[in-house]
Amino acid sequence: MIYMDNAATTWPKPPAVCQAVTECMEKYGANPGRSGHKMAVQAGQILLYAREMLCELFHLSDPFRIIFTYNCTDSLNLAIKGMVTPGDHVITTSMEHNAVARPLKKLEKQGLELTFVQCSPEGVLDPEDIRTAIRPNTRLIVTAHASNVTGAILPIEEIGNIARDHGIPYLVDAAQTAGILPIDLSALPVDLMAFPGHKGLLGPQGTGGLYIHPDIELDTVREGGTGSQSESLDQPDLMPDKYESGTLNTPGIAGLAAGVKYILDQSPSKLLAREQRLEKLFLEALSHISGIKTYQPSGKGKTGIVSVNVGEKDSSEVSNLLDERYDIATRGGLHCCPLAHETIGTLNQGTVRFSFGIFNTLEEVKQCVRALYEISRSG
Repeated sequence: MIYMDNAATTWPKPPAVCQAVTECMEKYGANPGRSGHKMAVQAGQILLYAREMLCELFHLSDPFRIIFTYNCTDSLNLAIKGMVTPGDHVITTSMEHNAVARPLKKLEKQGLELTFVQCSPEGVLDPEDIRTAIRPNTRLIVTAHASNVTGAILPIEEIGNIARDHGIPYLVDAAQTAGILPIDLSALPVDLMAFPGHKGLLGPQGTGGLYIHPDIELDTVREGGTGSQSESLDQPDLMPDKYESGTLNTPGIAGLAAGVKYILDQSPSKLLAREQRLEKLFLEALSHISGIKTYQPSGKGKTGIVSVNVGEKDSSEVSNLLDERYDIATRGGLHCCPLAHETIGTLNQGTVRFSFGIFNTLEEVKQCVRALYEISRSG
């Protein structure tokens, strides 16, 4: 199998990730923070270790500003619903994933005011359009860091500076960038950042996190047992317990910690450079095949995502052909992102998305190009 669906979930995982999950299950798979015995203490220690690894990657000093969740969507729901109330105004963009758009659209039915700032047909955002959309009651700005359809990187530093100029919290959806692009939260004007564990961070599914700036206070969307202040019927106010009710996915978080350590040990910049090289070669080869259309932001930074169409062929059918005939895993269709497809003009056809990972090879890229060439020549 040639796996080109890393924007959905990275695969394969580094061996250390699988080993960390297994070791947790076999040796200390108790409930962290709920008991005082050795296994529970060790489980708690692995949670702290994972927070510390993430702090090193994102350049943070306080590990308790990182909240563990079950995926990026869970993090975005906590950030959005914990921040806004009916009558507030939220600004987002026309390139957002449904993980952002759907919570906002539900809240709009309950009285939220919502503005989708239009991006260019290439999926590029002019940050000044964010400034223009600000109202007196704007309570939150939320954007992706990079598109899951085109890979276009949004100018989060410029957006964040605009948000800071107006005293508005800024939430970044880092689903396609955490572990892939350098992210320095000690320097960026970002107040909240949601991220998955199972994509660029190389961890297992069922893991994710939310960074919360010290100046930000979110309402809770889930209350319950935390292992702390058990004598009180009120939710604890201390971090991270306030937002981590219920038993966490300790084996998954152990694997996540191993994934982040792998990235740090390998050097994030080297991993990114290798991925970008393969993507560049892929795009160059496709440019010589008539009938292949790619959807790329010209002259702008992007992640290792290449969306293509083969003539007028249905993107899902092409993706199925790649799987069944060539053993190449891609994703066809709308990628849970109809707003982006409407923006770039592919809402009816969708696209075939090739998303590179750190374990892809040059030979695999050649085979993908060959497969697309043959499909483009078929009836």
